[in-house]
Amino acid sequence: MENISKELADIVGSEYVLDDPETIEKYSHDKSFVPPRNPSAVIKPKTTEEVQKIVKLCLKYKIPITPCSSGIHFYGNTIPNEGGIIVSLERMNKILKIDERNRHAVIEPGVTWGQLQNELDKHGFISLIPLLPHHLKSVVSSTLEREPMCIPKHQYADPGLTMEIIMPNGDLFRTGSSSFYPGNLTAMPYGPGLDFFRFIQGAQGTMGIITWLGVKIEVKPTMQKLFFISCEKFEDAVEPVYRILRKTHGEECLILNNFNLANILTGDWPREFKELRITSPPWTVILCLEGLKRFAKDKIESQEKALLELAKELPFEIAPVLAGFPDIERKLIKLLRNPWPKDKEYWKNRFKGSSHDIFFYTTLNRVQEFIDIMNKTADRNGYPTNEIGVYVQPLERGRVCHCEFNLFCNMDDPQDVERVSRLFNEASEQLISNGAFFTRPYGLWAKMMYSRMESYSRELKKIKKLFDPTNIMNPGRLCF
Repeated sequence: MENISKELADIVGSEYVLDDPETIEKYSHDKSFVPPRNPSAVIKPKTTEEVQKIVKLCLKYKIPITPCSSGIHFYGNTIPNEGGIIVSLERMNKILKIDERNRHAVIEPGVTWGQLQNELDKHGFISLIPLLPHHLKSVVSSTLEREPMCIPKHQYADPGLTMEIIMPNGDLFRTGSSSFYPGNLTAMPYGPGLDFFRFIQGAQGTMGIITWLGVKIEVKPTMQKLFFISCEKFEDAVEPVYRILRKTHGEECLILNNFNLANILTGDWPREFKELRITSPPWTVILCLEGLKRFAKDKIESQEKALLELAKELPFEIAPVLAGFPDIERKLIKLLRNPWPKDKEYWKNRFKGSSHDIFFYTTLNRVQEFIDIMNKTADRNGYPTNEIGVYVQPLERGRVCHCEFNLFCNMDDPQDVERVSRLFNEASEQLISNGAFFTRPYGLWAKMMYSRMESYSRELKKIKKLFDPTNIMNPGRLCF
């Protein structure tokens, strides 16, 4: 490895080829239950050309590569399964373009949610954002992994557009209308022939390294108004949400149980958290109406009137306030369109220091079935069901939804780690067996999912062999 380290140093500079024990230990694990594994070195390129040279060098010596975009990871997909080197892209953190007319931005993989949102704010725009991502989370990683956006009008591929990829053989490839970048538009993901970007999304770095990505952005609203539907049972939320989204009312729409709602809105931890868990309803639907520059007030008033009529028809109660949560509108509006504040401990880590999330796609009318499975499995493993966070995010105007269970664990307590990891594994198997669709199969989920899809796995392996015949890109991941 010594000779290879010298060649890598010639590419990026010796200060960006790191193999000291502290760095190796840092990159050997993350917040997940995936067992740690040491890389041989961590390489930090700055440019596309450097990434190309690194990939070609690793191909020459058949060294495994694990791409890594930012400084925070939760699912084990950046732990090197078979050793080799980690290509850390945090130095590639430029916002290359903000195209206001075509409403998209072009960003490098090291750009974080906090960085992008701060820059867009100067231009009067906002990003399409998942629910309260960590401020250090890479926008490119979130987008490629298809993390659900809080606005349910989008589908799985949004908000990703075109991209530049270094393929496993070192070739540079651009998708869609960016084929002739920088001389033409980078906003159209579809080009002649195959939609190659679909090979990259959800691939966990097994098909190449992204060096920039185009993402959708939206005009910042001039007015916003929140509405809440309080429910005693999850089933009470299903029909109202279906009907609201079918009529395309509002922008952000999501459902939280009382644990997650209290967790997110707590200021004084843990005193206020305990109080809010008691006072908040078991389930809350959050709906945000908004207006842009023209007729903002008229639009919101029109949608509010339609919501109240729908509430009488079903019936259900909808209100701009939520009992027990003073000043909730001001707090939530700010939170929903931004990453979690960097001066506060990340919301998923507050309770016990780490959160282990089980998430999948289903339909709203089946969510209660999966909640029951989760609760029964938690009972069997001695995990309190009132300490499970639940987040349900409708997608495609309610056609499907992202269902997420948050299991909290003290990683310094071996007994808690054993209990929660056992629950995590058993619940995942039970949910998959009952029809939960895990579209982002991290860690042990990969074996659970791909063993049930032999023909699909076989075709994926054919594609992988075409793009990466020596299997140097994140080997051991997915079904490869």
